[in-house]
Amino acid sequence: MALMTAHPVLAHDWLGACRRAAEGLRSVLREHPTSTERVVETGLTGGGGDRTLVIDAEAEQRVMDELQGLYDAGARFTVVAEERGVVDFGDPGVLVVVDPIDGSLNAKRGLPHHALSVAVATGPTMADVVFGFVHDLGPSEEWRAELGGGAFLDDVRIAHPPPERRLPDGRLELLAVESADPRWLARSSDELVRCTRRVRALGTIAVSMCQVATTRVDGMASLWNCRAVDAAAAQLIVRESGGHVAFVGCEDGPLAAPLDLEPRHPVVAARSPESLARLMTLPAA
Repeated sequence: MALMTAHPVLAHDWLGACRRAAEGLRSVLREHPTSTERVVETGLTGGGGDRTLVIDAEAEQRVMDELQGLYDAGARFTVVAEERGVVDFGDPGVLVVVDPIDGSLNAKRGLPHHALSVAVATGPTMADVVFGFVHDLGPSEEWRAELGGGAFLDDVRIAHPPPERRLPDGRLELLAVESADPRWLARSSDELVRCTRRVRALGTIAVSMCQVATTRVDGMASLWNCRAVDAAAAQLIVRESGGHVAFVGCEDGPLAAPLDLEPRHPVVAARSPESLARLMTLPAA
């Protein structure tokens, strides 16, 4: 992929802020180490519509503190956050899309995959994302990308990921699925059988999508509409690794999903256009 001139908004230290926020999230979870502590609710409903856990609120505060630091240093933007909703930091044209804990059910139950996801965009859709950061706290892996600058896993560029693995009959060997409600799995089961040999459900859209970037899985599909906070950062990471992403049902194009808090479109990701097209046929709730 040819390198592009970095957008001026990337002159600010988004990576440093995200890394400090990830360490802050790690501290929050250390301070609430048991499932009993992690299920405590604040009594409020977040901007995304879910009931807010104490760990969600505290994790988001760590992110907001870092964003306040960037604002103080001259950056101007608007935050679209899982819990607080839309927060004005001086520029509605630059969006910072934040999920402080993608996979919060995993986090509160002590399961490995749960991640901080942060995306920076210069417009209102997925196509406008110019920076993506996902830190998976289970294995302590950092995924990041800049538009035109490639994707990285733990500071190593994802330059030549393996090709997707297919069976002799054309099916993918391994597919990650999210929004894995048994009803939606049942509805999609026949098409899943035609698409793949095995499925994995990690419990976080951001982390599952990142696995496509290094072909740990051969594709990923959500079986229900996802929110921008879950997918905005990871979709850029997949694309900058040479993969392909589509938000199913977007009338204006596969990356036209808006960067807001509504669950609007299922998302699919793959290493090849052919596999992407096949995954787009999966039934979704």
